[in-house]
Amino acid sequence: MSTCATVSRDLDEPISGTAATATTWLLLEQPGPWGAKALVSSHLDPALGRALDAAARDTGVRVALIRRPGRHADFGAPPLRQVYAAHTVPGSVWLRSATTHDPRQLLDLDFAALGRGDHRTFDTALRGGPHTGDPLALVCTNGKRDRCCALLGRPLAAELAASGVRGAWEVTHLGGHRFSPTLLVLPYGYAYGRAEAHAVKEVLHGVRDGRIVVDGCRGCSAWERPGQAAELAVRSATGEDAAEALGVVRTTGGAPRWEVTVAHRDGRHWQVVVDQAASLPARPESCGASVLGSPARMDVVAIRELAGTALVG
Repeated sequence: MSTCATVSRDLDEPISGTAATATTWLLLEQPGPWGAKALVSSHLDPALGRALDAAARDTGVRVALIRRPGRHADFGAPPLRQVYAAHTVPGSVWLRSATTHDPRQLLDLDFAALGRGDHRTFDTALRGGPHTGDPLALVCTNGKRDRCCALLGRPLAAELAASGVRGAWEVTHLGGHRFSPTLLVLPYGYAYGRAEAHAVKEVLHGVRDGRIVVDGCRGCSAWERPGQAAELAVRSATGEDAAEALGVVRTTGGAPRWEVTVAHRDGRHWQVVVDQAASLPARPESCGASVLGSPARMDVVAIRELAGTALVG
């Protein structure tokens, strides 16, 4: 059976620079079925879903629903829901955890502050605190958005959970259906595509040690797409795998060419030239698309280490 994911894989479409963008992720447990727009088409009150979507707009916060892997029979609203918030900007990464009996409490959060990396309202409104468990492995399984997410994502999530990955969750949407199964790892916010269980376990092992695995990585959600591609290119070129060692400090230009400055915490800087190109030949960008498309790809065409630290500040 041909799907958007099999076509993308067969065409060897590059995945660098394709991660969803969010400085902060806000995750709410919602068991049961999900519709294509899960915040307003699940068993969550759709009015609350619309309010959360509106509150997060233009703040850098991305709201998603999560559920434990397995069957999704409707057993009614859970008495206690898990909530996570994660800030992914290097140098100020954190992952907070809370539980709530009433998901409407999420409307008491200061979304703009969360997007900036300030978790105080999460802690006060939800009695949240630092997450002390394993890293979170969030696998997109929303088949109502694209069948690849269900066909490929659900078995991966189930395999991870069955093999003892305690941080495994299903999540509503990570973008890039054609790279299924797709995965987001928190706290650092790196996304992966075409994921397999053995590779995910290697990624999670690295995260526990504060390291980032570049193979199969789509990018860090803290950056826009050109920055994602540039940061991964510097990691590949230098062999740097420390999770918070690199940051995107400047991006100039616009489509189809950007110059991105990537900084190391030790003071080194690199200028990376990123070109946007159309992926050819045309292919289905999702299984539900009625026409073929040529999705944009981020191609790193030059990397140059800059002398001195003149760009600092």
